[in-house]
Amino acid sequence: MSCRSQLASWQALQTSANKMKETHLKDLFANDSTRFEQFSTQIPGVLFDYSKQLIDSSVLAQLISLAQECDIATWRDKMFSGEKINITEDRAVLHTALRNRSASSLVVDGENVSSVVNAELQKIKLFVEKVRSGQWLGYTGKAVKDVVSIGVGGSNLGPQMAT
Repeated sequence: MSCRSQLASWQALQTSANKMKETHLKDLFANDSTRFEQFSTQIPGVLFDYSKQLIDSSVLAQLISLAQECDIATWRDKMFSGEKINITEDRAVLHTALRNRSASSLVVDGENVSSVVNAELQKIKLFVEKVRSGQWLGYTGKAVKDVVSIGVGGSNLGPQMAT
């Protein structure tokens, strides 16, 4: 795909963003008593409120158009199926495997990464339990009280550096 900033939907969104910079949020609420209802959604335990962003119905429609033009739904499906969509590292993005608490598997290159992830999460749980109970001892023989975990988000760089 060509540069996304060259897409018509991106250009329209950029124009709207520049116009919205001149808009005051208080005016958006003053002019629309249903703004919160229109620009928020809720699922059990989570409220996503974007009513306090400089967005209106037109901007929302343009965002949806951009998502459609970039075929976001297909990329989402590829992510959930374990396809290698991280082109810079030539690998699957495994955020979904980390958050998958169901019994379903995620197979990447013939390997069920869900079982690997669950095994690692179990190791983390055991480590945390030992630290919290005072069973994990440091170099001096005293219980470790604090743990500093350093990482760089979803990148593989952090784990590679630690091995």
